[in-house]
Amino acid sequence: MELDVFQHNGSPAGRTVALDATLFAVEPNDHVLWLDVRRTQAAARQGTHKTKERGEVKGSTRKIYRQKGTGMARAGNIASPLRRGGGRTFGPRPHQYSVRLSKKVRRKAKRSALSYKAQEEAIRVIDPLNYDAPNTRELSDLLSNLGLEGQPVLIVTALHSPEVFYSSRNLDRVVVREARNVSAEDILRARVVVCEEDTLGVWSSLWAYNSTQSS
Repeated sequence: MELDVFQHNGSPAGRTVALDATLFAVEPNDHVLWLDVRRTQAAARQGTHKTKERGEVKGSTRKIYRQKGTGMARAGNIASPLRRGGGRTFGPRPHQYSVRLSKKVRRKAKRSALSYKAQEEAIRVIDPLNYDAPNTRELSDLLSNLGLEGQPVLIVTALHSPEVFYSSRNLDRVVVREARNVSAEDILRARVVVCEEDTLGVWSSLWAYNSTQSS
């Protein structure tokens, strides 16, 4: 599969680039995609929620009233979970939500996500965005000329590029990622993936299937 390459202003560059079939033309695996998206979302959870149990509630530990003869149910101290202001039974405690997946599964998830975008013809390849300084207007014009204005767009740079990232901060629904840091969730959330031409080589070296890897 070949795609046209666009210049940094959105006009055709007059050449095409071939997509790696082992990366953009595989049979997508929905279950693997679900596992990887679940891993990404779980890693974003802080897990710092906490409530006090009866041993942590401040107050007297004296028995409220005697055990028998009052006509009421027996009761302990005021920290009892049955009383207002008391501790909570089996309340949440801080813990990690992280989910571990093997590298092979994570690579397969990214191949599946990219293959879905290739099937939908939702990939655009552009020349490198060599900004000397943040330039929101130029980046906005690029998306407008590509017909992507107002759409959820993922812009992928081959290398770390703070100038492109800062250029996108005032653009609604535009996300910028470095090629090696793109997740399957990033790809699936975007309506269109706009990537620099050198990004394809980075992805092929990181995620493409070869005979030494398991699919």
